[in-house]
Amino acid sequence: MDESLFKYKQCIVLRADLEMSVGKLISQACHAAVESSYETRRRKPRIWRRWREEGAKKVVLRVDSLEELEELAEKAEELGIVNVIIRDLGLTEVPPGTITALGLGPDLSERMDRVTGHLKLFR
Repeated sequence: MDESLFKYKQCIVLRADLEMSVGKLISQACHAAVESSYETRRRKPRIWRRWREEGAKKVVLRVDSLEELEELAEKAEELGIVNVIIRDLGLTEVPPGTITALGLGPDLSERMDRVTGHLKLFR
């Protein structure tokens, strides 16, 4: 599909340094996607609606440290991009309160790229 069709996107950032199982990664990504979507719908309903109408593009990216994830959240905050840090309950693979993921947006793709454009896709 032509990427230029999407004016908006949501970014999900996962910590690769925690070495979580695939199932745990998926779960944390879902938490980040749902929570940041919900928060954007509440705070920026017009952006959220336009993102949904064009297909609700999501991109899953990786960082290698907590510090890197926190820097992204700070940059998003400075730019006025909705961001939600996900902390795990600690019932399975990581200690309680471990920051596992960051949900960003949705917002305009060009604005999101100012925060995440340098990151690699999570593979």
